[in-house]
Amino acid sequence: MSGPRALPTDDDIRDALRSVIDPEAGLDIVDLGLIYGIDIAPERIHVRMTMTTPACPVADTIMESARAAIHSVAPEGTQIDIELVWDPPWNPGMMSEIARDQFGWPGN
Repeated sequence: MSGPRALPTDDDIRDALRSVIDPEAGLDIVDLGLIYGIDIAPERIHVRMTMTTPACPVADTIMESARAAIHSVAPEGTQIDIELVWDPPWNPGMMSEIARDQFGWPGN
């Protein structure tokens, strides 16, 4: 029998968010550079993220998938807030090297 789940680290949350795939890009939201910040407190995890475009038709689905991924590593009862932000606007330079390589784009 295991005890209560420990509060996740920033890396734990980013690892969980790697399971969330942007269906239009075919890559996870971390490598796409969509995660702008993670704030972790004992009873609340707040994630600031964006989409590749404000017109993203799957934004709600991606946000709900992100919430579920974080919930999978957070202690029971932790409030999970996903904040969709547009500043700074996303650009391809925010992607990881893995993502840029997949798309054949040069680095920053």
